[in-house]
Amino acid sequence: MTGKRGRGGIKQAAAPLGQRARNKRDKLNRIKNAARKLFVSKGFDDATLREIAARAGVGLGTVFLYAANKRDLLFLIANEGLEEAIAAGQAAVQPDAPLLDNLLAVFRHQYAFFARQPILSRLVLREMTFYESGAQARAFQATRDALIALIGSTVAQAMQQGRIAAAETPQLVGWTIFCIFQVELRRWVADGDLDLRQGLNRLRRTLNVCITGLSPTRRSPSPRARPERRPRAAASATPRAR
Repeated sequence: MTGKRGRGGIKQAAAPLGQRARNKRDKLNRIKNAARKLFVSKGFDDATLREIAARAGVGLGTVFLYAANKRDLLFLIANEGLEEAIAAGQAAVQPDAPLLDNLLAVFRHQYAFFARQPILSRLVLREMTFYESGAQARAFQATRDALIALIGSTVAQAMQQGRIAAAETPQLVGWTIFCIFQVELRRWVADGDLDLRQGLNRLRRTLNVCITGLSPTRRSPSPRARPERRPRAAASATPRAR
């Protein structure tokens, strides 16, 4: 049983739910499960809210209590899992670990979440591009902002420790890293074969390019020098004999 943390970080047992709260939670779970199954079986575009309500055994008006539209309902399915992934990633950050290791520890939980249900993951990544009004859409945006803030704080920690140096703020560096993560995540999910190790290895390589930078170093190979042209032979100072 989960609950809130009290003083000293000790987790306190949550108060038992009343009958009304249990009924509300049961309806919400049925709506989420019905939406998940129909989105997978019929596709997001073809499934309707009316069908979802019928499958969940609730009225259409009850669905609108939780989601403003289909996209909002899709976010409702994803939000809780994404929040848990961010919390797990935050707990995985180590104060004495290199930045790349900490970033991969954060992103590993994101990859694991999207690997659970590939079809739904592709839908979420497709629909998240276009935000609309709705409580779940706003919650989804808040979750994304929380992930960006976590990346920024992880970068700031590395800067304070002298592990990296950047002319830009940790927030901008964190945003850049988030953009790389988003592109790599989308490509990995689109590939179909969601091999977690392979996906994270590729993400490691791209993040390493960002962290290492492209500035030349002593070890960088020097550009190939152009072959020098040989000077033409100087004309003889003495005139040729005729």
